[in-house]
Amino acid sequence: MHSPAPTPAPPDPPLDVLIVGAGLSGIGAASALQQGCPGKRYAILEARDAIGGTWDLFRYPGIRSDSDMYTLGYAFRPWLDAKAIADGPAILDYVRGTAREHGIDPHIRYGHKVVGASWCSRQALWTVQAQLAGGESRTLQARFLYLCSGYYSYDQAYRPRFEGENEFQGRIVQPQFWPADLDYSGKRVVVVGSGATAVTVVPAMSERAAHVTMLQRSPSYVVARPAHYRFAQRMQRLFPQRLAYALTRWRVIGESMFLYWLARSKPALVKRKIVEMAGQQLGSREAAAAHFTPDYKPWDQRVCVVPDGDLFKAIRAGRASVVTDHIARFTPGGIQLQSGRELAADLVVMATGLTLQLFGGAALVVDGRVIDPSRAMSYKGMMLSGVPNCALAFGYTNASWTLKADLTAGWVCRLLRHLDARGQAIAVARRDPAVPEAPFLDFSSGYVERARHILPKQGAHKPWQVYQNYLRDLVTIRYGRIDDGVLRFGAAGELP
Repeated sequence: MHSPAPTPAPPDPPLDVLIVGAGLSGIGAASALQQGCPGKRYAILEARDAIGGTWDLFRYPGIRSDSDMYTLGYAFRPWLDAKAIADGPAILDYVRGTAREHGIDPHIRYGHKVVGASWCSRQALWTVQAQLAGGESRTLQARFLYLCSGYYSYDQAYRPRFEGENEFQGRIVQPQFWPADLDYSGKRVVVVGSGATAVTVVPAMSERAAHVTMLQRSPSYVVARPAHYRFAQRMQRLFPQRLAYALTRWRVIGESMFLYWLARSKPALVKRKIVEMAGQQLGSREAAAAHFTPDYKPWDQRVCVVPDGDLFKAIRAGRASVVTDHIARFTPGGIQLQSGRELAADLVVMATGLTLQLFGGAALVVDGRVIDPSRAMSYKGMMLSGVPNCALAFGYTNASWTLKADLTAGWVCRLLRHLDARGQAIAVARRDPAVPEAPFLDFSSGYVERARHILPKQGAHKPWQVYQNYLRDLVTIRYGRIDDGVLRFGAAGELP
């Protein structure tokens, strides 16, 4: 006799909220959900086997924040470390500590890479497919999908190829995939790039390398800032932790917004001042003019911050140098430049940028229709038109990522409470074809330009406009009406 086939296990009941990503945004979203909607059942799917996102993935020398931790940190949990510009391990400890203290750890399912999510209006449910680390798949359902998976691919960095690479007798590495066994002590290193990663790697590697050369096609704006914020230390001596943190956070927000406004309204003045400061740090106006004077306005691309001027110090000390030129080809002993000069190298670090990716690479489908994000319009920078019950954590380009992520998390909780109070199941932003569209990001960085074709659009006015302004968003997102006439609501059965 044949034994009866085993009865399949019943599917898990639908979650109220499914969060994708256990990085800075995902842990912040879970914390907000527990406080703002304590009765909601939720889970976090994390593709990797550890918490922390960016801060666990990146292991290159000197990895640190490129903005202050008083705004990159959560509004609800004070940053107490002495350093305002913190290193990667300290930030990772902060994220992990937040998850531990708020009881979020049991809700995280590691090794679950979301590959697809399909919305059914009849059921008012998302069905999410996750691929597990061992190759098998898992299906979960949720009433609300909250994408906190960041904006770049963890599996692929931007990596231009050059003639002669196969002839190079040294090693070529990428910061995003830093080899654990790499020993660069006494080596001649060339770091290709001029962005946030390059200005971090160069001074860190110069402590052990024979010499480090930062090879850039064109300069970036680089500004020295204190690694320790004296105002924060003064507040911590005078006030309780939370009040001191709040006062410091608002001081930094105010300073950052003023400096950004000044840069955009008086770009020639700010450019001249930044270049002058670089010259003072280098002890050479000529070097600043040659290597730290971009041909674009401040904040057309992100301004690089170096704590205590560590990059400039390394250059002054002779441990590092900057070359502005184009690569003609690799040679057996280094890199041949278009000027004819050859840079000797034992190791080349390709700090050439990120590859943007939305939804963590997952495909979204709504009632059988595949969602093309480039044809959607962003609602308040948090939802996409035509995609119901789905929020997207996406931070600022001119300030800390977490400022916007915090606002988004609070708004999601308000939306969920609004649906519950009115007995509704669906919320969707419907695009008005009369609203003129504009690029999602008003930014000319290479990684943005390369991804224009996949990014959604923003509109010419609210609520479709993506403000790179915390105070405007604070008013609109935290205090604006949920039922604003654009967001539509309905019961399960049909998309409103």
